Amino acid sequence: MSDTGRVAGDRRRRRLLILCYFFPPLAGGGVHRVLSFVRELPRHGWNCTVVCAGRKDYWVTDDTLEASVPGETEVIRVEGGSALAAWLRMRGGDRGRRSGATFSRLRSLSDWWLLPDSYAGWARRAASVARRRVQRGDVDALLSSSPPDSVHLAADRARRGFDLPWVADFRDPWVALHLRKPPTAWHRAQQERMEARVLDDADLVLAASRTHAEALRRRASRGPGRVMHLPNGFEPFAGEDHGEAAPPAPLAAGPHFQLVFTGTLSQMPETEVLLEALHELLQRRPELRRRVRARLAGPYDRGYEDRAVALGLTGIVEFTGPISHAAARTLQERADLLLLWKPPESPTMVPGKLYEYLASGRPIVALIPKEEEAAELAERGGAVRIDPGDRAALAAEIGRRVDAWLARGREPDRERPWLAEHTRSALAGRLADALDAQIEARSDRARSDA
Repeated sequence: MSDTGRVAGDRRRRRLLILCYFFPPLAGGGVHRVLSFVRELPRHGWNCTVVCAGRKDYWVTDDTLEASVPGETEVIRVEGGSALAAWLRMRGGDRGRRSGATFSRLRSLSDWWLLPDSYAGWARRAASVARRRVQRGDVDALLSSSPPDSVHLAADRARRGFDLPWVADFRDPWVALHLRKPPTAWHRAQQERMEARVLDDADLVLAASRTHAEALRRRASRGPGRVMHLPNGFEPFAGEDHGEAAPPAPLAAGPHFQLVFTGTLSQMPETEVLLEALHELLQRRPELRRRVRARLAGPYDRGYEDRAVALGLTGIVEFTGPISHAAARTLQERADLLLLWKPPESPTMVPGKLYEYLASGRPIVALIPKEEEAAELAERGGAVRIDPGDRAALAAEIGRRVDAWLARGREPDRERPWLAEHTRSALAGRLADALDAQIEARSDRARSDA
């Protein structure tokens, strides 16, 4: 349906209440999907209310993202954050930089005591706030977006007693079951029960990856038609004057081959594989120390920085810490080679930054298992895929790319016209169609019951 057709006529504009944790100024990969909903859905007749975390309730923030939130979006913040975040704040530390070992220990403890996750206390408060907003009127549908998975339980509580369609949006599979191992059989049973409750109660289930959507369809007790694959996507980048933030400083002065990674580096073992690959390459070809630079942009664990120093990569590898989203997009556009990896325990994940990498047109090397959906998408876009952990293959690929750069200069951008179907505006249109269908189905049932 066209934008004009959707909002034409006498019916009032509809309102979607979105329950999520991550929303600007909080940053990270999980922010942009919901941000695109509130930016694009109004063009399709849906205004948005967002119930989300407080402004300081995560270790990574990007104040520039708030400029991307439409002024008409109603934002209701529930302060307090997760129990795990509170523990980390008590220990101190820099924003965007933390001890990976400390975080892992605390997360393991939280898996024992906090179900479904460490955001459970926040989610109970958010459910009460969302319910009060629904009681005020003019809300036509409810959408919850995870992780954290506790937001789905909050949405289920908030809608009880109201005839509202509920959409459960899974950016990742149920974390405590599929990305982490429950500590006991009892914990597994509890997590399975909570996940099944969400899948049974939601009117529509969205999955950001095709493989996750297929798995959910096989388990859907009310029929596979209630599960929809709505992939991640990208906003076309307008350049350094995009309006979100000032561009970053130049990658480096002088003639350097630029390796770039953007995104979260915490709990990512392939970060260390890259460092070891660079060490191996530069040991074998020390003359490249003057030529190769790597900028790893995003929140990171301090241990990786220490490892880079120990491997003699000072001045070659830079950990920038968090930067604005616009700055990250600019780094992608300037890269000679983009690096892609993701958490090893999440085989169905297709990172949002992969779409941004592809949209940049720059060369990509992906350290992802061959059988995964993300590898298929990356290779369709011309990426070179390397098995995770294969340090020698990565060192050889970087060396080959540097040699081509020395001989011919910067590689031309690659055109990928098929990406148009993955723009955020196109995906929001599909979501709006699905929301409209939910409303119309309810109206049809009401007429038939009259």
